[in-house]
Amino acid sequence: MRAVTWQGKRDVRVETVPDPELKEPDDALVRITSTGVCGSDLHLYEVLGPFMEPGDVLGHEPMGVVEEVGSEVTSLAPGDRVVMPFNISCGTCWMCERGLQSQCETTQNTRQGTGGSLFGYSKLYGQVPGGQAEFLRVPFADTLPVKVDHGPPDERFVYLSDVLPTAWQAVAYADIPRGGSVTVLGLGPIGDMAARIALHRGAELVVGVDLVPERLERARQRGVHTLDLRETRDLGAAVRELTDGRGTDSAIDAVGMEAHGAPVAKAAQQAVGVLPDAMAEKLMRNAGVDRLSALHAAFDVVRRGGTVSVSGVYGGSLDPLPLMTMFDKQIQLRMGQANVRRWVDDILPLLTDEDPLGVDDFATHTLALEHAPEVYGTFQRKEDGMVKTLLKPSAG
Repeated sequence: MRAVTWQGKRDVRVETVPDPELKEPDDALVRITSTGVCGSDLHLYEVLGPFMEPGDVLGHEPMGVVEEVGSEVTSLAPGDRVVMPFNISCGTCWMCERGLQSQCETTQNTRQGTGGSLFGYSKLYGQVPGGQAEFLRVPFADTLPVKVDHGPPDERFVYLSDVLPTAWQAVAYADIPRGGSVTVLGLGPIGDMAARIALHRGAELVVGVDLVPERLERARQRGVHTLDLRETRDLGAAVRELTDGRGTDSAIDAVGMEAHGAPVAKAAQQAVGVLPDAMAEKLMRNAGVDRLSALHAAFDVVRRGGTVSVSGVYGGSLDPLPLMTMFDKQIQLRMGQANVRRWVDDILPLLTDEDPLGVDDFATHTLALEHAPEVYGTFQRKEDGMVKTLLKPSAG
């Protein structure tokens, strides 16, 4: 089959790799019809290379049609249409039963000291082949895939794999009071969708912050009050001016480790990138730093007694936090990988013809799988108005 493979820093290629096969009696084999490129994929493209190996198949936002099921699978059959959550969770362990599928005890990577495995996401999370491919082996077929109706286009459902539940959890963790306010830092796919969800759930003021004109305009058209970082000298002061001098009730950091405006940390990340992998991996585990501009901005713009929700991915082990400020402002902080399955039942009723969250036209680009290398480059450079891309494999 054809699949998107990691070959080195800023080097992804579409190659022919062996077709996946059923390995366990509760597996399913899915023919992929749509698969997204995520901002988190760019961390593999740029920063987390020491945890990758050449040939690793990327991607964690797939959907498709079941081709084959194992002997113990009872809830799926060939021909069913499914979306795969990016968390690989069993659905039955202690953590899964409590809605913490990202911490699944069956797939936890205890040797790495990390949570549940993810599709297509490095040695840190199981090194499981991902979904930017023509076919995908899916474990726990009775409990993991989300079965959806035939008929509507893939664009209606594919974001159940990551974008929708990640953004939904970001808003839920932000604990925005009804009629309250939130600042969303970063208007990429997750930040854009989190802003939409916050408005849908009753926030009166949603402030969206970015520096890419197309992203700002896209959010503005959905009713978000936008602030352009290129024109805003003091972000905290600008947000407080909108909120009677207090700051917003909540803030969502939808940026993560590669935030704009952190030259020292960026230089450190780039320096690690030129080291041999074994040395770089050890350094990142023990002395890694992130670009924390967005997180520090979140602590600045949120009001005293407010809540900061972090959905952006961080990977540093020595990141300094302004604990004096956080303590003094009585900030509540919540974060973590999205527990996809936990939020599916809340989101599915919104995926209708009325389309209140605008999922049907959420993708800015839809291209064949073979275009993946150029997509990664364009997305990383924030060019061509690219916010969300879906890749279409040619299988079937």
